[in-house]
Amino acid sequence: MPMLMLKNLPRYECLLEASKEFPDLDPSACEAFLHLLHAGDECFRAIELNLGRHNISQGRFGVLMCLMSQCRSDGVDAALSPAELADRAGVTRATMTGLVDTLERDGLVTRAPDQEDRRMMVVSLTAKGRQLLHEILPEHFQRMAILMHTLSEPERKTLVRLLHKIKEQAAKLAPPAAAHLASTG
Repeated sequence: MPMLMLKNLPRYECLLEASKEFPDLDPSACEAFLHLLHAGDECFRAIELNLGRHNISQGRFGVLMCLMSQCRSDGVDAALSPAELADRAGVTRATMTGLVDTLERDGLVTRAPDQEDRRMMVVSLTAKGRQLLHEILPEHFQRMAILMHTLSEPERKTLVRLLHKIKEQAAKLAPPAAAHLASTG
């Protein structure tokens, strides 16, 4: 789902002209922000194409990745509660319920009572879910590498540092996603 609904970004000159009417509009800040969103949309679209070939959405893929990354020290997949998954994925619990429902329907995850607290449910990756990830991930990682290949290693490190600064500034303007979701979901 694109964040920016513009096919063509406004030219800097247009932003400069608009700043005469809207004094709070900083043309260079607006230009950089729009390019950030546009680049994110294009990267998202490139990754979405691969996931679409496997009939899986970004949300469902994120849940599978959360479960896959939650491996115990003995190599066995650990189970997570739907609430833990929602927190890690940055979605509401209701959204997570829907994601887990469809993943379970497709045989990619299972739900079972928690061994320590039988009132709680936990979600685990199935062999079919792990197999799907093994089919998706090679091209997924390849696409990431291709997207970032245009930058040198030092440029990538600079990009990460700059994006971290933007993320910190955004956190000052809005509560972290998990806190916001807890208050609205």
